[in-house]
Amino acid sequence: MTISRRGFLKGVATSGVVLATGAPAVEARMSKDLPPEAVGLLYDATLCVGCKSCMVNCKVQNSVLGGALYHQNMAAGVKEALFCTPPAIAVEKESSPPPYETAGIKGNEGVWDAPQDLSGKTLSIIKVYRTGSGEKKDSPVNGYAFFKQQCLHCITPACASVCPAGAFKKDPVNGSVYYEAYRCIGCRYCQIACPFNVPRYEWDSAWPEVRKCQLCRHRYKEGKYSACAESCPTGATIFGKVTELRQEAQKRFAMKPGTDYNYPLRTLASGDTTLRKVSGYADRIFGLSEAGGTQNLMLSGISFDLLGFNKDIPNSALPDLTWAYIAKIPWVFLGVFLGGTTLHAITSRMYAKGKDKGEKHD
Repeated sequence: MTISRRGFLKGVATSGVVLATGAPAVEARMSKDLPPEAVGLLYDATLCVGCKSCMVNCKVQNSVLGGALYHQNMAAGVKEALFCTPPAIAVEKESSPPPYETAGIKGNEGVWDAPQDLSGKTLSIIKVYRTGSGEKKDSPVNGYAFFKQQCLHCITPACASVCPAGAFKKDPVNGSVYYEAYRCIGCRYCQIACPFNVPRYEWDSAWPEVRKCQLCRHRYKEGKYSACAESCPTGATIFGKVTELRQEAQKRFAMKPGTDYNYPLRTLASGDTTLRKVSGYADRIFGLSEAGGTQNLMLSGISFDLLGFNKDIPNSALPDLTWAYIAKIPWVFLGVFLGGTTLHAITSRMYAKGKDKGEKHD
């Protein structure tokens, strides 16, 4: 089999156009501005007692239809992925069992949920930092502190900018970064791009998806809000508009340690408060500038560097950096195509010549 020069050039030109125009216009679609009704969370580690009620409620509320942990039957998932259609309104079940992780700790098998990190089954986790004797809360010397890890919902999310299938999206109104499983092709670029190491893949699933916090966006229509804030007894996690959360965080950060303050419970607008003394805060308000800013903010009495947070995250939107590489992907494919096609043409011609010589010899 041989290929003509005209056929070769025609194939190259057609493929080049398709590949080049297929590049997602990331710079054009990724806004660096906070959405008009952006909502988020403020986590204050100095108020956290490590009860993990937020983790429990997160799994329960996200295992219902529309939740970030909801699992439909595999046949429906395969059908939606093959035809690239969103989930049907009519479903077989309204909820799936919460994906508890009971293994990994000796003596705990099957007893209680004890995840060690974010995973395909855990969207939010409370961890503990301990140093020396670990006696004094929020002290970097002989102290301990709790801290929370979950998706921070970047204003300009890198996960959405690198996803070639458009499975990750940012709500243009409330700003939540969410995931549409039926679009996902399993490339896991999102995991590589996220500076906070948040998206997790379901390695143990026959029909795997990527899991991460979606800010409980499925509850907004019911007038509800994020499950973790709803169940927090101390006000360590509160829900609200990002602009107001920033003001609240800045006010706390500027307070003198020992000052009495009425901390809001559950939401900024709930009207319920708890009177506590301000412990004092270290470092900065995490999320104000990291990766161009995030909708979830954090305060801590211990340096975020000591807590293990990545200290090399730039203060600029990461899609500005990733686009320089993502834009080259179509040309990489084109280069591979050109090389492969050229090699195929050469080997085919050599094979044909060899065959002709063999026939003449016979």
